[in-house]
Parts: sequence; C-alpha cells; structure tokens
Amino acid sequence: MENKPVSNELFRLIVDAGESHSKIDYSTPSLWMGSCFTENIGSYLKWLKLPAWVNPFGVLYNPESIRRSLGILIEGRLFGTGDLRQGNDLWYSFNHHTSYSNPDRDECLRNINNSIREASARLKDAGFLFLTFGTARVYRFRETGQIVSNCHKLPHRLFDHELLTTDEITGSYEALIKDLHDFNPGLQLVFTISPVRHWKDGPNGNLVSKSTLAVAIASLAERFENVSYFPAYEIVMDELRDYRFYESDMIHINSQGVDYIRKRFIEHFIAKHALPYIKEITSIHQGIRHRPFNPHTESYIVFLRGLLDRIEKFAGAVPEADMKPEKEEIIRRLGIYG
Repeated sequence: MENKPVSNELFRLIVDAGESHSKIDYSTPSLWMGSCFTENIGSYLKWLKLPAWVNPFGVLYNPESIRRSLGILIEGRLFGTGDLRQGNDLWYSFNHHTSYSNPDRDECLRNINNSIREASARLKDAGFLFLTFGTARVYRFRETGQIVSNCHKLPHRLFDHELLTTDEITGSYEALIKDLHDFNPGLQLVFTISPVRHWKDGPNGNLVSKSTLAVAIASLAERFENVSYFPAYEIVMDELRDYRFYESDMIHINSQGVDYIRKRFIEHFIAKHALPYIKEITSIHQGIRHRPFNPHTESYIVFLRGLLDRIEKFAGAVPEADMKPEKEEIIRRLGIYG
C-alpha cells in the first residue's frame, strides 16, 4: 500500500486505501465479526439500512476465537447445556461475550442458538465477511486447554496468557478460508486490525501483538484472491495522530474519529449508485432526531408528514430496508401532536 505525499495544506500523510474492486449496495448482505471496532462500523451499516449482521457471538478479540466461531457457523452446530458453565450467578459460554450471559440457563442457550441459526444463514448468503482482529494474545483456560473468547471475570490464575504466532494464525486461517469458500463460493473476506491499543500489555507488547496480526493478514491476502485488507489501523495511526480523536482514556477512538473512519470506509466499499440512498437515510434519521421547542405547531405537523412521505418513498425504492420502526415512530408522533 502506497502513501500519497505530504500535502502542504493538510500537513499530514493520507493513507491510500484505494477502492475495493467488489462493492456493497443494498442488495449485498455482510457479516461482521471481531472487536468493538467491528461493532462501530458494522452497526453504522445497519443504521444506514444496509443488510449487515454484527457479532453473532458478541465482541471477539483474538483470531482463534473468531476462527472457531466461524467454524461453528459453517457447521451450523447448536449448543447444548454441556457447552455452558455457571459462575457469579450467571450461565455463560467460553465461546461468547458476556452479553450472552444469563441467570436463566435455558434463556442463555436459546439466545445463543437463535443467533447461530440466523448468522449461519446470513454467512451462507453474504457477499462480504469483515473480520477485525484486536490482539494476537489469547487466554487459555488451564482446566481444559481451551482458548476462550472471554474470561467472564473469572480469577486470572485459572488462565494462561499466550501470544499466537504468525504461523499459527495463517495456518488455521488457510484451512478456514478454504472451508468458507466451500460454504459460500462468492464470499469476499476483508480483514482489519482494531486501532484500539491493548495498553495493559504495555506499549511494546501492544506493538508486537498488532505486528503479528499485520504480518499474518498480509500473508493471507497474498495467498487468496478473495482476501483483502482495509487499513483502518493505519488511518488512525497516521491520519488521526492527534489525541483529540480519542476518548478521555487516550486509548479508544471517540465519535469524531469513528465518523472519519466510517467516511473512509464508505469511499472504499460503497457502490456509487447506493450513495444517494445513504444520503437520504442519513437525512431521515436526522429528521427523526429533531425535537422542536414546541411540537404543538402546524409547521411541525407538516414536517412530520413530509418525513413520513420520505420514509415511504425510501422503503419503496429500497425494499430490502426495514423502515417499519421509523414509520411507526412518525405515526406515533402524529397521533400525539397531530
């Protein structure tokens, strides 16, 4: 990847992400798995009403947990009570984030299996699979030797902390990519590295981890035609160096920084014919968020009716988009103020 020269006006390097040869529009399902950075971008696509499904196992950080989860989706393997553990008054799975934990065992199992069923079907039809690696470091449960997706606040002494090697990552993903191709021959696989630093590993430890991920992904992208890399990590490190793009912890990217990465993503992946619809749905959402000082006015009623008309036109133009929640919200307000 080649950087553009420094601009005398911008006073910064611009990461040349290029354009994806394959594009996303409103008929392109995508599945997103990985770190919280995946949630930021994948959820944004859902907000735009693009057909995206995000983190069916919850937030995952390391390559091995993501690989194992994809294997479960390919197999369509459902979980049983033997796959759950209990602790701190909750039932949980070492394959899932804490968001799936539940005090009711059957409810926990039901939520897990419902998500697997839907995600497996979506993976089968997806045009894109986006995977975001957060760290090459893993926690291995000593009792079973299993690499866990989440430690579920169990004592640290129960786990061994390890660093995956590039060979371990590339070896396991070569097999996975072939399985994914058999499962969905048209699938495009896009890797990203989370720009969120794992500072608890120390600055050097974080650098070693991110470098391990970068080398492994570069190797996979060279070997497989359907594998590519989106440089979200580099965009943050080189274009958004200033700490004003970070939260108060100086580690997580703030809303301004996330918005910038979303913009770069749209430029790279979204088909040009879909851009007017993205502009319109963004405007519709902004209209729904609008709260006048006095809603009991004729002008606000006219505004709501116009917004309802735009929602219905968007739904007609983009039948894949579920506009029912937005439509019901405007009808509810018209019933109150109209």
